[in-house]
Amino acid sequence: MGNADTRVRGIAARAGGWSARHRWAAVGIWVLFVVLAMGLGSAAGRVDVKESDQLKGETHTAAKIIEDAGIKEPAGETVLIQGRDTGTKATDADFRSAVSAVVDAVGATGKVTDVTSPYDTKTISKDGRSALVQFDMRGDSETAGDRVAPVLDAVAKVQKEHDGLRIEEIGGASMKKQYDDAFGDDFQKAELSAVPVALGILLIAFGALVAALLPVALAVTAIMATMGLMGLVSHLMPMSDTANSVMLLVGLAVGVDYCLFYLRREREEREAGRDAGTALRIAAATSGRAIIVSGVTVCVAMAGMLFTGLAEFEAMGLASLMVVAVAMVGSVTVLPALLSLLGDRVEKGRVPFLHRSKRRAANRSGRRPAAEGSRFWSAVLRVVLAKPAVSLVVATGALLAIAAPALGMKTQQLTLDKEFGNSLAIVGTYNRVNEAFPGGSEPAEVVVKARDINAPEVKAALADFRSAAVTSGASRGPVDVKVHAEDNVAFVFVPLVGGSDQAKAEKSLELLRDTVRPRTLGKVDGLQAPITGQVAGSHDFNDQLIGSVTPVFAFVVVFAFVLMLLSFRSLTIAVTSILLNLLSVAAAYGILVAVFQHGWGASLVGAAGVGAIVTWLPLFLFVILFGLSMDYHVFVVSRIREARLRGRSTKDAIRHGVVTTAGVVTSAAVIMVAVFAIFGTLSMQSMKQMGVGLAAAVLIDATIIRGVLLPAVMALLGERNWYLPKWLNRMPDLTHDESPDPVATPLPQGERAGV
Repeated sequence: MGNADTRVRGIAARAGGWSARHRWAAVGIWVLFVVLAMGLGSAAGRVDVKESDQLKGETHTAAKIIEDAGIKEPAGETVLIQGRDTGTKATDADFRSAVSAVVDAVGATGKVTDVTSPYDTKTISKDGRSALVQFDMRGDSETAGDRVAPVLDAVAKVQKEHDGLRIEEIGGASMKKQYDDAFGDDFQKAELSAVPVALGILLIAFGALVAALLPVALAVTAIMATMGLMGLVSHLMPMSDTANSVMLLVGLAVGVDYCLFYLRREREEREAGRDAGTALRIAAATSGRAIIVSGVTVCVAMAGMLFTGLAEFEAMGLASLMVVAVAMVGSVTVLPALLSLLGDRVEKGRVPFLHRSKRRAANRSGRRPAAEGSRFWSAVLRVVLAKPAVSLVVATGALLAIAAPALGMKTQQLTLDKEFGNSLAIVGTYNRVNEAFPGGSEPAEVVVKARDINAPEVKAALADFRSAAVTSGASRGPVDVKVHAEDNVAFVFVPLVGGSDQAKAEKSLELLRDTVRPRTLGKVDGLQAPITGQVAGSHDFNDQLIGSVTPVFAFVVVFAFVLMLLSFRSLTIAVTSILLNLLSVAAAYGILVAVFQHGWGASLVGAAGVGAIVTWLPLFLFVILFGLSMDYHVFVVSRIREARLRGRSTKDAIRHGVVTTAGVVTSAAVIMVAVFAIFGTLSMQSMKQMGVGLAAAVLIDATIIRGVLLPAVMALLGERNWYLPKWLNRMPDLTHDESPDPVATPLPQGERAGV
């Protein structure tokens, strides 16, 4: 394309041009799409991930056996009765009276079944100070938390009558109720507060209410449409509440970012003296193209989660991919239509003393104002471009030092006490039960499926397993068996030695799986005996997640590299993009490990050093951050490349690209950091880790990476930034740039980056 050729090329430019010419049609189509997506999704309903599909391996096999048998496992509850001093024993009269009172009280509620006394089940601790009354909640275990309140009240009443004893309840239903009461509204509040926070920052950035509302409106409508699409897609790939929360986060982040990039460029061109139509066309051809490149790259990154084989991750990946795609399409279609409709009214509702209109000044003087840029980043760029090698070494060294703690990263599923600390009363109960009955609160569950569960050889194998589980050292007992004769299924509950200590409990689990089971249950032909439970689920999840790291990493990195290569037609740009993004992710990992594993500065974020990073977070952060980092990178590099195509020297193009994009990148980063930081204020350690990790990474990416490292690397490379081997010249040309100004000095032959 000739440098003075102003023909519109590329999907973004054509879409923006059509929308501006048919603005009411574009807005109507978008509104119709959102309404139809929501309506159809609501009518179809959402199918959530089944427990049997959550994991592969033994956990999946066990869940499948239970599901196929049609067995509805009830929510089990336990009441701990414990002497407050060492002299109180379970054989004391008052202790026995308390046990009887608990059994009678919970039974009288009519909400429970199969109430057992510790004197019958032998659930008395070795020191004789503690005993467990066990029972099941009636009805569906999923909704048991809604019905457990009368039972908790009955237990509390017995506690008041026996001050010398500690009487407290724990179980799936009671934990869910406490969790919902304490944090059920936490996520909703965080999600709802994210929108006004983003709006407030945009209001400061633009200085006008209408301009600030546009990005939020686009993000919210994109999220609404995606929620409907999730309902439709869930019939092919089940979704989940977690996927919905992640979709909201990602949707708000990219929806606001894309609109911000587009709107800022349009306003910049108007302030430079261009008419409305020309400004909109330039924004469509430049920022619109950057949005498409960024959006496709983010979609590819999110698609990486589909390679984990984990249903929850697959749901999160697909939901995130959809919301990014919807926000991207909305940004290059309905947004130009709205800007064309609003015209100068986009600056309605101006905030006094913020962003005095330069366009008016330009119009009064009849001349184009000087290009606006960030004074702060102009000062930084002077130093970086004057000493690029020193800047590169210092910035890289700093980030590597920040990333260093990640070399010792330890991942595990967080137990109740680590997840919530002392913020929930039930955590104390959990710890006391585990201390008195190691593994009793979260026993391993052996699901035994046989042709005939009452066959003599099966009964003998079950008896041998119960005995060997204790003699092997994997459990201290008691090992309970519950038989469903009509389904030829039996459940064996094995308290694991190690209790809440995940590492020790996993060793006990491996002993059961690798030694005890083969020597007992494994000798019966045709018998299945997968071992599940909280510890087994965590172990299997960790193994599967570790196994998926390589394919996910390879997919995301390779496809991102190819997309950058095709979009910028520069091998150098593609390589440096990947390296800088990996450095940003590594620094985020280092901060996570330092704060949450080692506890350095944990109190500053209201956290505690829990000694580990939650298992799912590293891979999740890699995918999310690699995608979101491309937002800034594509936007900044596109502006640098555009300036280079217009004839500026590489160093001058770098200065122009970074300084002119600094405002929009800073605004976008502040919004992302603020939104992610909201999730860092939640009481759950896993949510704190996610919020802090995302916020820290975005902050590093928008400052050190884009403001120092990127310009330093590009300055050192010079014209080699645009290097493309001749054998790659036959690649598809996806650049499709529009150069509104003539280029004074073309790029060197063979290095023209797609011109």
